Amino acid sequence: MCQLLETIKISYGYPKDLAYHQRRFDMSRQRLFNCSANLLLAEHILPPPGLASLSRVKCRILYREKIERVEYQHYQLPRLKSLRLVFADWIEYPFKYACRSNLERLYALRQEADDVLIVKNGLLTDASFANLVFFDGRNYYTPALPLLAGTKRQRLLDEGRIIPVDIAVKDLKDFKLIFLINSMLELEDGVCVNCTDIIF
Repeated sequence: MCQLLETIKISYGYPKDLAYHQRRFDMSRQRLFNCSANLLLAEHILPPPGLASLSRVKCRILYREKIERVEYQHYQLPRLKSLRLVFADWIEYPFKYACRSNLERLYALRQEADDVLIVKNGLLTDASFANLVFFDGRNYYTPALPLLAGTKRQRLLDEGRIIPVDIAVKDLKDFKLIFLINSMLELEDGVCVNCTDIIF
């Protein structure tokens, strides 16, 4: 089986949202490998001295039954101007696998756009690397059925900052902005695309 992955943001040496990552890590090991033994992510996170003073470091933890590798790199915010709608009723990504061949197939369809907006069974789900948050000028909404229920998305749901709803392609006209969020991207980072820049 392909390795699984937890991507954790480390800010000035401190791992962010660690409880959410631990919960998904535990659930994935239990469901896929029937592992119930405690394995704490915090005990495996030790940024190199050269990166510990940075505000945004990506920590990648690759694992199966046990943690197999931990990697670190400086992270810079992506710049996005447009998204292309791609339709893929067949796509499945219920666990955060390190191998992402199906998502890469869809990403390759972006053409001149910066990333893709994946539509499954008529509903908007995710971008190739992030969950989505739609802003209508007043409230923030997220697809009720993402491909992968991300840790940042879950935290924002728990905080009551985003509202889960079904969003169809025809509903895009009701929104102004689409924010991309993941473990490295906060809503406040403002990585977003105008809904007028969605390519059909």
